[in-house]
Amino acid sequence: MAFEVDHSVEADWIEGLPLPREQTALIGHAAAAEELHEVYRSGRMHHAVLLTGPKGIGKATLAFRFARYVLSHPDPFKAPEAGAGLLPASPRVQAQVATGAHPNLLHLKRPYDDKAKKVKTQLTVDEVRRTVSFFGNAAGMDGHRIAIVDAADDMNASAANALLKMLEEPPKRSLFLVLSHAPGRLLPTIRSRCRRVNLEPLSPDQLDEALETLDIDVNEADKPALTALAEGSVRRAIECIEREGLILHGLFRSLMDTLPRLDRGQLYRFATAVAGRKGADNFDIAADLARAWLSEQMRIGLRGSITDLNAYATAWDEVNRIVAETDGINLDRRQAVVSLMQSLAGTARK
Repeated sequence: MAFEVDHSVEADWIEGLPLPREQTALIGHAAAAEELHEVYRSGRMHHAVLLTGPKGIGKATLAFRFARYVLSHPDPFKAPEAGAGLLPASPRVQAQVATGAHPNLLHLKRPYDDKAKKVKTQLTVDEVRRTVSFFGNAAGMDGHRIAIVDAADDMNASAANALLKMLEEPPKRSLFLVLSHAPGRLLPTIRSRCRRVNLEPLSPDQLDEALETLDIDVNEADKPALTALAEGSVRRAIECIEREGLILHGLFRSLMDTLPRLDRGQLYRFATAVAGRKGADNFDIAADLARAWLSEQMRIGLRGSITDLNAYATAWDEVNRIVAETDGINLDRRQAVVSLMQSLAGTARK
């Protein structure tokens, strides 16, 4: 019997594209995949793995790929070798994982709110507590039971503490694959109980390959700007293509060229473009552009003679504060963008 997958209730789904659990192609991260494979085949698999790296580079795709491999080969000593980072899985397991129907796999993510008709903004404690019954019951099949936490950054404090309790007393033959875009924000006790595997952003060639695999066309003239804006993230590249990100990138860079004095005309053109008909989405891109600029300036400062980077750290916190307040109480996005840019300009003057 075929399962109907309702993608609209999935967190972070991009319309028209496969979910990570449906994705069979893994671009890049061959070394990370091989590391996981070799540890599993050795019979010394740690009960929790922390997969880290920027959002949208393939952490979830790798997690589901590795889960399919483990579920297909319950005896690690009989598991086949995997060449070039490939983790072979049985077609039956692949189909079950793709539809979310495998009894030994639990995917913890931000849940869908039936009342509000949208995905919640946090990975809640009730979602994490599903692990109690999942691991408490007898496994539906032989082998490991696997929980993918996607992503741990979305957990509130109660959810984080609930996950920590499970990691402190892991059930027999359990495996947690914990995804994090910013592991420094996680509880240190969670990090200390996981084997950490770092994933690097995709190279420009790998980014091109990933977009081609997903049948996303990119004009050659746009590739340099897209590569700079995406920073090795397939998700960010797609969002920029679909949500006017390339246009915003051009406006943003032109505006930054006027620092430390902000050109008022360019400032309001940029703010108006962000707060247009797709303002809710484009505001996220504007915030990412601001953070990327601050990161770039800090790297330049570290390579040069600037030793005091406190102004950049303060500006980073200010950007996050403006974003949180804008999202939390639905402030006017046009004014929020002006505030973001004024914060960057103040930092440049310092």
